[in-house]
Amino acid sequence: MANVRTTGFSAGFLGCLAMAAVLHVAPATAQTATPAKAASAAQAPALVAAPVTTPQIEGPTIEGKPFKLAALKGKVVLVMFWSTGCAVCRDKMPELRTNYEGWAGKPFELVAVSTDTRIQDLLDYERIISRTVPMKQRFVQLWTGESAYKDNMGKQAQLPAAFLVDKTGKVVERYVGRIPPEAWDRIADLL
Repeated sequence: MANVRTTGFSAGFLGCLAMAAVLHVAPATAQTATPAKAASAAQAPALVAAPVTTPQIEGPTIEGKPFKLAALKGKVVLVMFWSTGCAVCRDKMPELRTNYEGWAGKPFELVAVSTDTRIQDLLDYERIISRTVPMKQRFVQLWTGESAYKDNMGKQAQLPAAFLVDKTGKVVERYVGRIPPEAWDRIADLL
């Protein structure tokens, strides 16, 4: 009799864990989608549904040049929201710069959007980087605190947050936290 109770409890417990995993990975999807869609969302834990399908980002770069994401239509774009206070973000920068340089001449752009509260933090970081990073590894940098900066991406709850935008200007993937290695394969496929 104890075996039946233990087995029943274990099955129920595992069922609850599975449901919790689905709800945790894709809460919006699980509340409004069919069970099949919720289950497929649970298969890709590094990806989360993007809040928008066509991102709009515009404003001056930290060098003061005008920038519009829409002008990059026809290119694959990785937009990364980050902060100088985020250790994971800073840790990913060399990888981003190396891949950016590796795809020079390809229809690929990298756009980094700093969410720092003070522009001076970003400028200090960039001043240090400019002494060691070659120009061919430099990419567009924007700051969300700039009065002319606008986007429809919403506030990012966790950094880094990266959005992969295809050549038509649509978000095809969203990565939260460390960018997984397969993201670079996905970018290569889109090129």
